[in-house]
Amino acid sequence: MNKDLLARYSAPVPRYTSYPTAPHFHDGVTGDLYGKWLSEDGGPDALSLYIHIPFCDRLCWYCGCHTKQIKRYEPVVGYVGALQAEIAMVAERFPVRRRVESIHFGGGSPTILSPDDLAKLREVLDRHFDIEPSAEISVEIDPGFVDEIKLEAWRRFGITRASVGVQDFDPVVQKAINRPQSFEQTAKVVKMLRSFGVGGINLDIVYGLPHQTLESLQRTLDLALSMNPDRFAIFGYAHVPWMKKHQTLIDEAALPGAEARYEMAERVSAVLLQAGYLAVGLDHFARAEDSLARALTSQQIRRNFQGYTTDRAASLIGFGASSIGRNAGGHVQNITATGEYIRAVNEGRLPVARGFALSDTDRAVGEAIEALMCHYSFSVKELSQRYGVAADVVKADAARLLQQDKDGFIRFDGDHFEVVGDGQRFVRTIASGFDQYFGRGTARHSVAV
Repeated sequence: MNKDLLARYSAPVPRYTSYPTAPHFHDGVTGDLYGKWLSEDGGPDALSLYIHIPFCDRLCWYCGCHTKQIKRYEPVVGYVGALQAEIAMVAERFPVRRRVESIHFGGGSPTILSPDDLAKLREVLDRHFDIEPSAEISVEIDPGFVDEIKLEAWRRFGITRASVGVQDFDPVVQKAINRPQSFEQTAKVVKMLRSFGVGGINLDIVYGLPHQTLESLQRTLDLALSMNPDRFAIFGYAHVPWMKKHQTLIDEAALPGAEARYEMAERVSAVLLQAGYLAVGLDHFARAEDSLARALTSQQIRRNFQGYTTDRAASLIGFGASSIGRNAGGHVQNITATGEYIRAVNEGRLPVARGFALSDTDRAVGEAIEALMCHYSFSVKELSQRYGVAADVVKADAARLLQQDKDGFIRFDGDHFEVVGDGQRFVRTIASGFDQYFGRGTARHSVAV
């Protein structure tokens, strides 16, 4: 890859798991407004739910999530009580009882929950929603802090998919990010999950970590492939110490540069494609029989706050501190600090901190960016049919980007816009050309490769 080309396209840009992106959310969206949006949403489409557990048994230095390390379980007890109350409050705002087709537990480490508290959450969800028998129920797992008893509790809850955090198996890299985790630990957890009938196993791997090399990354991939997962999620490490102070514990001098990061991303892609996985969007890989791969072939992939997904629900309801959701009105994010979140819920308030009310222009641009991130293309004509003149800004930006394209990365015939060839590796940067808010304010982002 040409160094000048890499320098131009690897500048910091958003990851585009929403549009507008979270740094542009504001406190003009309140709990009262969110309650109004919920009261106007009568379905009939099923909902998707996200439940955030902001606690960990350890704090990994690379982590960019809203979480904190705890030594005692007591804080979790109060938090679970608040979650139960928030679930009830939200359900009561809907004009009718709603169906649920997807539940995702993120964190933090959701498996920090005790079996009793997990059962309480299932009970309150069943009391207020109709969870479809075919619902996908997924959970993020840290293999270093889970055992057979906890996994059995998750089996009873009904999980169908587990995302197992690997990051890197190299001991030097693990020490540099404060995440010791043996291959044997990880393989044992994967084996237990399969014995409990969990049909979908995802492995998460990160490139661009301190002291990581192509050789060490290759060894990690070889070990990961030996577990025969259904999917891989491959993330470029986002070094954002201005947002996550614990990342200052990472030696910046040990981080790979832009060229090395690009080579790592290319190596991962080559290895997984050779192993029979299909590339899904920018950073996911799935076996041909996996639902994500099937959705890819039918142009049904979506991208939300959890990354690439088969979730087609129009409304995603977030529960818990810092959780983000969306519905027809716009995006909402809950209070981040767990104490303030619990206080708001205990006072009977929807614990919304900020959000963004969407215009039709926002919806048209957001749909175009999501289509680029998922399938590298979109149709201006289809956007115009849905959003009318609000889609004109997309057409104008498409023409401008084609004119500016000196590298042959873009095709545009007045309707069909497509990112081609090596440009697909830089789709985040190209997508930012449609972002009407990018560059406004003081938001800072991770590098694009």
